Amino acid sequence: MDGRGQANWPEDAGAGGRLDVRGGNPLRLLPKPIHDGFLAITEPFVDGLIRAGVGPNLITTVGTLVVVVSGVAYGLGAIRWGGALLLASGIVDTLDGAVARKTGKATRFGAFYDSTLDRVGDGATFMGIGVWLMVTPAEVAWRPWAVAMCMVAIIASLLVSYARARAEGLGLDCKVGIAQRAERIVGLGLLSVFVGAGPQALVLEAAVLVLTLASLITVVQRVVFVYQVTEGR
Repeated sequence: MDGRGQANWPEDAGAGGRLDVRGGNPLRLLPKPIHDGFLAITEPFVDGLIRAGVGPNLITTVGTLVVVVSGVAYGLGAIRWGGALLLASGIVDTLDGAVARKTGKATRFGAFYDSTLDRVGDGATFMGIGVWLMVTPAEVAWRPWAVAMCMVAIIASLLVSYARARAEGLGLDCKVGIAQRAERIVGLGLLSVFVGAGPQALVLEAAVLVLTLASLITVVQRVVFVYQVTEGR
């Protein structure tokens, strides 16, 4: 969820008081029809959670635990299980905001809690992949570089979120960028489930590389957007 206020995949939440300036997002790796279709599919689960009295903060906590277990699975070399759990965490992560919105329980603390735990998930996934690439006895192409790339991926994913959060602190609604959290979860998760690590871990390394580059591009897009708005361009 986007700060538990809108039907978006999790990214970050601001403190409110934003200017009416929105960053358009004409190009994203995850098409909007897929995004909207997924939200429609999860609607019955949202209603079931509401009937069961499950609160959004509990859902957020469960989603974080799932993604941490996903990182552990990656670290142990269970790549397909890691991908499946990563996708599951993404599904859970869309439910907390939907529940909060439909029950009127969206709070500023909930948005803060959701955003903070999302950063744990970003780090756990790439950390697990990096650990496996470093310690596995299997042959890994460009092992030192691949491990270093996982470190860069962690920094890049955190910068994507920080850039938006900082922009929101300035009163700007900064959602521009080709690779937000949904793209990272879906791209890495699906590839891990259906392909695995690939020969010499090349498939997994390629996925991390693409997501890292896309995240860095997103950071640049957000910096440019904020510059254009704040400098009146």
